[in-house]
Amino acid sequence: MSMMKEFKDFAMRGNVVDLAVGVVIGAAFGAIVNSLVGDVVMPAIGIVTSGVDFSKAALVLREASADGKTPAVLLSYGKFIQTVINFIIVAFVIFLVVKAMNAVKKKEAAAPAAPPAPTAQEKLLAEIRDLLKK
Repeated sequence: MSMMKEFKDFAMRGNVVDLAVGVVIGAAFGAIVNSLVGDVVMPAIGIVTSGVDFSKAALVLREASADGKTPAVLLSYGKFIQTVINFIIVAFVIFLVVKAMNAVKKKEAAAPAAPPAPTAQEKLLAEIRDLLKK
């Protein structure tokens, strides 16, 4: 078996394609969450905290040199706060999705399954039984 055929078989298996679709959708979802946090949540938090812009909040550890050769050293804790909020929102949304999926599974499990249809052999035996009764 050639290596290209093996790779094609591997790449076209269902779970690999599903994983690729999941990664693409996850990246798009990440962009939506970043926009939600950066453009909606953080400005609202900034208003509550008297106009503090967390994305630019930083602690200066060392000032830049006067000649401009050495840049300032910053501890950018604001970006970290924004990333933590992103994570909390993503984790909460995933929690809601999993909870909804579990609720659907419970409903499916709770619904009684219809009895299976009789097989051809069972139908034949029932007909023989009915004929013998007559």
